[in-house]
Amino acid sequence: MVIVVTGATRGIGRGLADQFLARGHQVVTCGTTGGDVVADVTDREQVRKVWDTAVERHGRVDMWINNAGITQSRVPLWELPAGEARQVVDVNLNGVVNGCAVALAGMAAQGHGHVWNMEGLGSDGRTVPGLALYGASKRALTYLTKALAKEVPQGVSVGLLSPGMVVTDLLLRDADPSSSRVFGLLADRVETVTPWLAEQAVARAKNGAHVRWLTGRKILTRFALAPFTDRKVLP
Repeated sequence: MVIVVTGATRGIGRGLADQFLARGHQVVTCGTTGGDVVADVTDREQVRKVWDTAVERHGRVDMWINNAGITQSRVPLWELPAGEARQVVDVNLNGVVNGCAVALAGMAAQGHGHVWNMEGLGSDGRTVPGLALYGASKRALTYLTKALAKEVPQGVSVGLLSPGMVVTDLLLRDADPSSSRVFGLLADRVETVTPWLAEQAVARAKNGAHVRWLTGRKILTRFALAPFTDRKVLP
């Protein structure tokens, strides 16, 4: 399988790319500072260059994962600099729009393919003070994906990947010291989540699919076992 992963120079994206490679898939990565293709997802022409590179190298793209995303400074919206606010929306929403537009058009032309969009805090409607814009961008991404599932042509599909709370620089930047106990219970390391997520991404690539690592049952179980376990996932 030929798989493109955006935002794959670190964190979940890098972990997924490594897992796909380990399973024998052909992988093309991109990022603003590295990867197989250096590309800014907020620029559709640069995103198209990623698609073209994958097709030139491997003849097709079977799966495209819109993983690139950034967080915001943990402050109320009115204190967030305009430039930073614009960048969060551009990367987290417009970047996914560009990825979907390029990938779905290419997949429609070749007659097959699947696009995964990566959820994050706010996708489920949960609100966190100081992260209003980040959460709103992820909530919009979820709506976008569900709407696209009703638009894609025969043979082409879209779905949502929900990695839960993963220890990356994005999570650590958002971390509230008063919530360290919750993070300790619910967060997981990249190397724990990405093997499972990579397997599920391939196995469950169906239109409208929603793959969740941190399910409600898993959350309840972790809280129930908290007095008897000593999870250490945060640095």
